[in-house]
Amino acid sequence: MFPRINLITLGVSDLQKSVHFYETGLGWKKSLESNDKVAFFQIGALVFALFGEKDLADDIGIPFQKRQEYSGITLAQNVESEIEVDKIINGVRKLGAVILKEPQKVFWGGYSAYFKDFDGHIFEIAYNPFFPLNEKGEVVLNQ
Repeated sequence: MFPRINLITLGVSDLQKSVHFYETGLGWKKSLESNDKVAFFQIGALVFALFGEKDLADDIGIPFQKRQEYSGITLAQNVESEIEVDKIINGVRKLGAVILKEPQKVFWGGYSAYFKDFDGHIFEIAYNPFFPLNEKGEVVLNQ
């Protein structure tokens, strides 16, 4: 099997509010394949989806439950500079994101910050000088 993840889906409480947040705060563009139940965003080779959280639980076939404060999962976006980290964090802050960790130099030699979206999903925005980005903005690890 070729190792890959093609799609990440987050359950959200208000689809339209979340779409606005990701389009405005992170500059992502919603795909034309989106509909009134789910929004898709092309993020490099990955598809990122927002799905109503109750509808997602129904689709999985499990009862809907309140989300935990900390799930042990974070999503990260690597960017090309410390200035870009600051710009993104300031943008999502203005939209109402909770900033969990202000932008700062970190122990591994980079610069990062964490925020929580409206539904409690935790994102890291990072500049990592050891993970350069290719022309498509993708991290390519040495094999």
